[in-house]
Amino acid sequence: ECILSGIMSVNGKKVLHMDRNSYYGGESASITPLEDLYKRFNLPGTPPESMGRGRDWNVDLIPKFLMANGQLVKMLLYTEVTRYLDFKVIEGSFVYKGGKIYKVPSTEAEALASSLMGLFEKRRFRKFLVYVANFDENDPRTFEGVDPKKTTMRDVYKKFDLGQDVIDFTGHALALYRTDDYLDQPCQETINRIKLYSESLARYGKSPYLYPLYGLGELPQGFARLSAIYGGTYMLNKPIEEIVIENGKVIGVKSEGEVARCKQLICDPSYVSDRVTKVGQVIRVICILSHPIKNTNDANSCQIIIPQNQVNRKADIYVCMISSAHNVAAQGKYIAIASTTVETADPEKEIKPALDLLEPIEQKFVSISDLFAPTDLGTESQIFISRTYDATTHFETTCDDIKDIYKRMMGSEFDFEEMKRKKNDIYGEEEQQ
Repeated sequence: ECILSGIMSVNGKKVLHMDRNSYYGGESASITPLEDLYKRFNLPGTPPESMGRGRDWNVDLIPKFLMANGQLVKMLLYTEVTRYLDFKVIEGSFVYKGGKIYKVPSTEAEALASSLMGLFEKRRFRKFLVYVANFDENDPRTFEGVDPKKTTMRDVYKKFDLGQDVIDFTGHALALYRTDDYLDQPCQETINRIKLYSESLARYGKSPYLYPLYGLGELPQGFARLSAIYGGTYMLNKPIEEIVIENGKVIGVKSEGEVARCKQLICDPSYVSDRVTKVGQVIRVICILSHPIKNTNDANSCQIIIPQNQVNRKADIYVCMISSAHNVAAQGKYIAIASTTVETADPEKEIKPALDLLEPIEQKFVSISDLFAPTDLGTESQIFISRTYDATTHFETTCDDIKDIYKRMMGSEFDFEEMKRKKNDIYGEEEQQ
C-alpha cells in the first residue's frame, strides 16, 4: 500500500493514506522497542537485561530480503527512494540436505568445492548454468531444442541429466519455488528466475540478497516520504469507521465522523473482510539467539531454505537471519525468523526442522496468520485489495501483486520507464546529471 501510494503520487494522483496503526507498514512493520514485541505477543513481564536496550531492536514481523536485481530494487531506484535507505548484502544463502545445511555455491570456485554435488554432477550443473546464462527468449538460437513455452522444466533437467538433489536446490534455492508444481510447467519462467538469481548474485558476490539497515519498516516510510514530496498526505493513528459505498462503488472513507471522498481505494484484506477469501495460513517463528547459526561460518546474516522434499512436505520452510550488524538487534544478538505455509493441524511441529537448526533459542515469538486473497478485483467497486504476505523470504511475489493492482487501477501495465520520465518533468534535467 505504501509503495502504491508513492507510485500513484508520482503519477499525479491526489493521495490520502490512512493507517489505523501508530506505526508505518501494517502487517509487515518492524517493531521497536523490544518491550513492544513482548506486549504484541502477550508475553508476561519485560525482556531480560541480557537482551540489552529495548530501543536497539527493530524486529520485522514479516521477514523478507530484496533480490539485488529484483523488482523491488528497480522500484526503489526508479523512484529514488534509495536516498532514504542503506542496504547491506546478506552474507550467504544455505540449503538443507539430509539434516545438514550447505552453502548455495555463489561462484564457480565454490561450486567446484561444494559437497552438495559429486564431481560429474558439478560438470553437468555448470553446463546447465551456462545454458541458462546464454538463454534469451527472443533468440531461438539459444534454445538448443527447448521450446520455452512448451518444454517442461522436468524435461530440461533431464536434458542436462541432473539428479534429484541438484533439482531440489536449483528449483527451491535458486528459482525460489515453494512447491514442485513448476516441474510440469513450461520452462521459460523457471529459466528467467534462475537468471535473476545469477544476475543478482553477480552484483555483489556474497549472495543475491539485500537488507535495509534498521529493518524492513524503513521501506514503507521511504515510499511515504516519496508520496509526501508529490503532495500526498499520510495519517497514522487514524481509525477507519466505514468504507462508504454508493451504487456498488466506493465514494469515500468515514473516520472520526468525517468522510474523505475518493474515486479509488487501495487497502489490505483486514479492512474489507467481506471482499476477501481465506486461501491458507502461514506460521512464523521469531527467534532471538545469542550466537550465529551453526555451520554458516559465523555469518552475520543468511538465508536457509529447507526444500519440501527433504522433510516430506508440500511447501518449503524458510529461515532468514539478521543481527546487530543491521541495527536491528542489541550487540551480540541475532534474530532468526522461520516461516512456512501451514499444511497440518500442528504447525509448530511442521516448523521444527528449522528451529532445530537454531538451537539454543533464547526467546521465541510464534504467530500463525491467515492468508487472504481478494474476491473483488475492483472493476466495479473501485476498491483494490492487496493479497496477504506469503511465506517466501523475498519480495518478488509482493511486487507481482503491486503490479497487478496497478494494472487493475490504471488499465495499463506498470512501466518503470514512464516513471523515470515523469520524474524528469518534475525535477528538470539538471538534477539528473
